[in-house]
Amino acid sequence: MSLTELADRVGVTIANLSILKTGKARAVRFSTLAALCRELDCQPGDLLVYEAGPDDGFPDEEEDG
Repeated sequence: MSLTELADRVGVTIANLSILKTGKARAVRFSTLAALCRELDCQPGDLLVYEAGPDDGFPDEEEDG
């Protein structure tokens, strides 16, 4: 299946699909993830990998005291 066909089936632009493919996306909608899994006959874990970074988007936890 081409990227163009997958983009059409999932309902995203080719540019956004390319961002997802290259791992440069900072977020993905659950509906997009579900559509990708439906069209590719896979599970979310087949598409996603967690990589910790210096700024993972979560504020530092502070201890009460």
